[in-house]
Amino acid sequence: MTKPLIAIPGRRSAEAQGHRTAVVSGGRLYADAIQRAGGLPVVIPPTDDVSLIAETIARCDGMVLLGGGDVSPIQYSETERTRLYGVDEFIDHFEIVAVHQALAREIPILAICRGHQILNVALGGTLVQHLETTDDHRDKMHSVSVTAGSRIATAMGTTEPLVHSFHHQAIDRLATGLNVVGTFHDGTIEAVELAAARWVVGVQWHPEDTAEHDMQQQGLFDALVAQSNS
Repeated sequence: MTKPLIAIPGRRSAEAQGHRTAVVSGGRLYADAIQRAGGLPVVIPPTDDVSLIAETIARCDGMVLLGGGDVSPIQYSETERTRLYGVDEFIDHFEIVAVHQALAREIPILAICRGHQILNVALGGTLVQHLETTDDHRDKMHSVSVTAGSRIATAMGTTEPLVHSFHHQAIDRLATGLNVVGTFHDGTIEAVELAAARWVVGVQWHPEDTAEHDMQQQGLFDALVAQSNS
C-alpha cells in the first residue's frame, strides 16, 4: 500500500545550525509522529504564490498545521491590544491559503496549537489575544475534557487526555462550521472539529511533544494518516 503524503506548511529562518544559508523547516517531532503513523511528511516551503500552494497540496493526502508564533490580529480584522510574539503576516497568509486549498481538496487536517488558531481564523473566527490564565497554559501539562464520541476522543481513546500546552492565545469567537469538542476548566477552547468535513480537527495543545511515549497523543496522528489513506 502506498503511504499517504502529509503536507506540512513550513517556516522560514535566516539561519540554522549546520546550514550556511537560510532554511525552510517543518519541525522534527511532527515529522516523526507522521512517520510512526505510516505517513510521509512533506514540508511545503512558504510562498505567496497561491497556484504553487494549490498544486503542492493537490498532490498530498492530508495536512498537519504546526504550532508557532502569534497570528496577526489583522487577519481577523482587529488591532493589536497586547504584546504579541513571533507575528509574521507572510506566514499567516501562506497558512490560511493552505487551509483553504486543503479544504477545497477535502483532505484530512490536523491543526495544532497555532494551527488550531489559524484554522479558526481561516474560517472567519477570532482569537483571544492574551489569556488571563496564561500561567496555566504556558509549558504545562494539564487535563482536557473531550466530548465522548467526537473524532478527537475516538482517535485518542479517551475523554480526559493529559496534554502539554504552550500558548498564551486561544479561540475567541468560533468560526461558523466549527464545533467545540474539548475545553479546559477555565473555559479555554482546547479542541474543535469541522462538522461538514470528512476529518478536520484542531487541538490547542502539542500532541507531538509527547506522542513518542503517549499513545493517546500519537493516536491523533494515526487517525490523520488513516483518514488520509481512505
